[in-house]
Amino acid sequence: MLLIILYVVLVLVVGGCACVVWAARGGPAWARGIAMATLAAGELVRARPRGGRNSGGGTTMGDGSDG
Repeated sequence: MLLIILYVVLVLVVGGCACVVWAARGGPAWARGIAMATLAAGELVRARPRGGRNSGGGTTMGDGSDG
């Protein structure tokens, strides 16, 4: 079941990217709408705060001293 969901998400992402390219070349209005939605979703994903154990951006190994 999880594999099917991942496959559907992959198809949607590839289709959205194709609409972005098509809209940039002057595609139909519906392709421009899908392209705008795809770009907005991408911005939302990029703006989302990252969670996890290493959210500070630094390394977790060692204490940072040279000696």
